[in-house]
Order: sequence, then C-alpha cells, then structure tokens
Amino acid sequence: MTASSDADLARAFERREHRLMLLLALPAFVVVFCLLVLPLGWLVVQSFWDDGPSLNHYARLVTDPVYLNTFWLTFRISFIVTIVTLLLAYPVAYAATVATGVWRAVILAFVLVPFWTSVLVRAYAWLILLQRSGVVNGALRDAGLIERPLALVHNETGTIIATVHILLPFMILPLQATMAKIPRDLLTAGASLGGGPLHVFRRVFLPLSLPGILAGSTLVFVLCLGFYITPELMGGGRTVMVSMVISRNIELYQAWGAASAVSVTLLAIVGAIFWTVSRFLPLDRVFSTR
Repeated sequence: MTASSDADLARAFERREHRLMLLLALPAFVVVFCLLVLPLGWLVVQSFWDDGPSLNHYARLVTDPVYLNTFWLTFRISFIVTIVTLLLAYPVAYAATVATGVWRAVILAFVLVPFWTSVLVRAYAWLILLQRSGVVNGALRDAGLIERPLALVHNETGTIIATVHILLPFMILPLQATMAKIPRDLLTAGASLGGGPLHVFRRVFLPLSLPGILAGSTLVFVLCLGFYITPELMGGGRTVMVSMVISRNIELYQAWGAASAVSVTLLAIVGAIFWTVSRFLPLDRVFSTR
C-alpha cells in the first residue's frame, strides 16, 4: 500500500470521526438552541419592538428616573453585598484551609448545609428573625440596647443581610479552593527570611489568593444583580431591584417590550463584567482550582 493511499485512508477516517462527533453533539445542540438561543433571540426582538421596530424601550431606560434609580439601587446593593460577603468569607475560607482533619470537614459542612435549604425558606426565616417582634429585636430589647424595635425588614438593610447570608457560600468556596493551592513552603520561606505573620500574609498569601477573591466577587456580584425572591420578601416592595422591574412589567402591565429591554440590558452588563474580568485574569484561571 502506497503512502498516498495511507494518507487518503487517514483523511477518510478523520472525516468519519468528525461526522460521528457532530452526530453525538447534535442532541445537546438542539436542546441548547431551543432552550437558550431561541428565547434570547425572541427577547432581543421584543426589546426593539413597540408597534414596529423602535428604540423607545431603550430610550426610556436612560431617560426615565424610575429605571435609572432601579439600576443604581441594584448596583449599590450588589456592591455592598459583595464587599460584606468578602470580608466575612475570607477568614472562614482561611480557617477551612489551615484546619486539618475533622475540623476542615466541619467548617465546609457548615458552609454547604445552606445549599440544602431553599432560598425561599431562608428568606422567610430572615423575615421572621428581623421583623419588629422578631428574635433579633427581642434580644436587643431584653439586653437593654434599644428601646424601640429597629426597622430591619421591608427596607434595604434587611435585603442586604439576607442576601449576604444566601450568597456567602458562593464566596467561600472559590476562596477556599484557591487558598488550598497556595504552597505552604512559600509562607515558611517568607517567615524564615524575617517576615512577620502580618507581613507574610500581606506580601505572599494575599496576592496569591487574588484569583479566588476575583472569582468569588464576580460570582456574588453577578448573582446579586439578578436576585428576585430575597429583595421581594425582605424589601417589602420598597427595595425595587432590576429583576422586580422585569417581573412587574410583565405581570402588571403586560409590557413585554419594556421587560425585554431591561433583560437585554442586564444581560449585556453581565457580559461586560465577565469580559472586563477576563482582561485582567483569564476566566479559565479565575474559576479553576488548579
């Protein structure tokens, strides 16, 4: 058999293998196309339709104070939640990293247990805890720290508290995965060169944990942008985030075009966030534990 015939057989085998791979991927492609591409395409078309092709829905987003205030509130709450979550998650992730044996398992178990509980149940639990006659106000009043109940629900404060609790595991897990990959020899070397614990942490450990910080912060911020159940319950209709505007445009006003425009804008913002993050750190490295 000649070399040319061997090459022809190799190319034929390669084409057959490619066809087989395409056939195997076809069901998944059909599912993704029907459940993701088509709905997104319909969403985009609706956002540009107002009794005909129009930019009216997008014009209202930048001229109507209601939309501007809603986006500003959503970004402010998301930023505050991300910062508070990071401050709370970092020591927990560090403790889970340095702990050994059963203690590490216990810490991670407490982090993972909330995943077994519905977000709706956790939001209602915080509503009960923080209401005027709830456990928190009762404990503070019994301790003599307050005379009147604090307004902790049906406002921005209650929304932030409940959202931080719900999103805390999404910050802890990327942080712990990144910290676990930091070689302990580097910390030992820094200490042997005369660096104190705080200096070694600031110059060695903290910079090496930045991928986990970036991953967790991105994940928490993006998830908070689209939160619906928690602000709906804890905000009491006073803390209106973007997801609630989308819901009300559809349920109350049947304004599919306006809701689609808000949805597309939020989707574009999320895409811009991921693109910006990828400019500083590749996404495969951000969300990788290697």
